[in-house]
Amino acid sequence: MAKRVLLAAPRGYCAGVDRAVITVEKALELYGAPVYVRKQIVHNVHVVASLEAKGAIFVNETDEVPEGKTVVFSAHGVAPTVHEEAATRKLKTIDATCPLVTKVHHEVRRFAQEDAEILLIGHKGHEEVEGTAGEAVGQVRVIDGLDGARNVAPTPGKKLVWLSQTTLSVDETLSVVAILKERFPDIQDPPSDDICYATQNRQEAIKAISAKADLVIVVGSQNSSNSVRLAEVALEYGAKASHLIDYAEEIQEHWLKDAETIGLTSGASVPEILVDDVLTWLAERGYGDVETVTAIQESLLFSLPAELRKDLKASGQI
Repeated sequence: MAKRVLLAAPRGYCAGVDRAVITVEKALELYGAPVYVRKQIVHNVHVVASLEAKGAIFVNETDEVPEGKTVVFSAHGVAPTVHEEAATRKLKTIDATCPLVTKVHHEVRRFAQEDAEILLIGHKGHEEVEGTAGEAVGQVRVIDGLDGARNVAPTPGKKLVWLSQTTLSVDETLSVVAILKERFPDIQDPPSDDICYATQNRQEAIKAISAKADLVIVVGSQNSSNSVRLAEVALEYGAKASHLIDYAEEIQEHWLKDAETIGLTSGASVPEILVDDVLTWLAERGYGDVETVTAIQESLLFSLPAELRKDLKASGQI
């Protein structure tokens, strides 16, 4: 059996995650530990543990941060009420919201000002969805999956528009939109695609591999929406099996039974070192032949949050 690994590209860190992680690291260097972070800065257990080891303290809400201290808001974005709570507690805030999520927040505010009802396609309870919906309380309805689209009952006579969480499956979102458009022919599209470039690119890369793979391994955490989607997309596009893991040691030996070709990718919040560990683990079991399958080249970079750049400049670090 000719064992091989098809390694998806692009994979791993996107520009928004890279920016968010560096933001916490630079804040720790500049202000000293501890720096507080509301929610997980990105949805990856390894990244969170690494930042905790450097002095970051993760909290669920701003009322857990001592008055006057520094708090970083996660890449997933927060509702305006969170900014207000932080101001009340005199917290120094650094907003590491991904600029692509910020774009959706702007869209919500704009459509809300037009008195539209917004159907937000996304997963109820996800931090990004809660933050986005919080931009226009009472005017946003969360559409969670196909059943949500089939059953939503908008306010009669209201202008309707749909928006989406940035980390969804492209295919699933299009299916939800198709149902909404069939039910509400006048529903308005967003001005541009909300699903982030990195989510789309990583899905395209795993689609190119899945039909050739006996097994697909996705490195990513269970609470990472885009990582979970990658594992699902792999099965939808022909992989015989698909598993989501945080670390190489979670791979089960029996998964490799009859697996000649293994597809490997990682979610947008996963550092490359974790993929390297999986490649090493597989090589030790005969999968040393690695072929990179590139769907698209990425070059996007985001600048650090303005609040942090200002302080770095003042300290002479930039």
